[in-house]
Amino acid sequence: IAETFRQACKIADEHGERLAAEGEICWGGMHSWRRMVQLLELVDRPKTLGFQADMAHTLLYTLGYNAPEDAILPANYDWKDGAKLDEALKKLTAALRPWTIDFHVAQNDATVHGTGSHDKTGRHCLADDPNGKLDIARHAGYWLRDEQGQLTKKFRHICWDGCMFPNAVMMKPDTWNTILGVMVKVRDAHGWRE
Repeated sequence: IAETFRQACKIADEHGERLAAEGEICWGGMHSWRRMVQLLELVDRPKTLGFQADMAHTLLYTLGYNAPEDAILPANYDWKDGAKLDEALKKLTAALRPWTIDFHVAQNDATVHGTGSHDKTGRHCLADDPNGKLDIARHAGYWLRDEQGQLTKKFRHICWDGCMFPNAVMMKPDTWNTILGVMVKVRDAHGWRE
């Protein structure tokens, strides 16, 4: 995988482009936060290859579904313990934020589907899903601010990621109004003006 990424970086360099690897728990070599960092380090092209952080997928990194040895949160984690989740996200973002060049705001309910030991994957949730585990605007700050709470200003543009819903849901104006409302909260909490 690292050699393939190196070759991709060579092509990207020739065209003045950068590449972002989206870590997702169902993709080999990117299936845990530790393996993702390891892969980025093995490729060793930080000016060309970076990490695409998706809040939904990276939440699942903390649980170690396809890499229990890399779980940050304990098995049978109690979601009422918000402080433990915050600490897990701080550890995760401290490792991946330096590599992050693209950021997707999202929600996740921390459930997965798949039957094997390496095919579990998650799903995005609607921004206002009552089962969503993230305080979206607050937790986005772990990616958009450094350990001292200062804005990194690494991203001029961010996006909402979460479109895996029936067309009937996607065609409702309320769906988009809710998403835009969350994005405005993220901007108000962590945005800046040039």
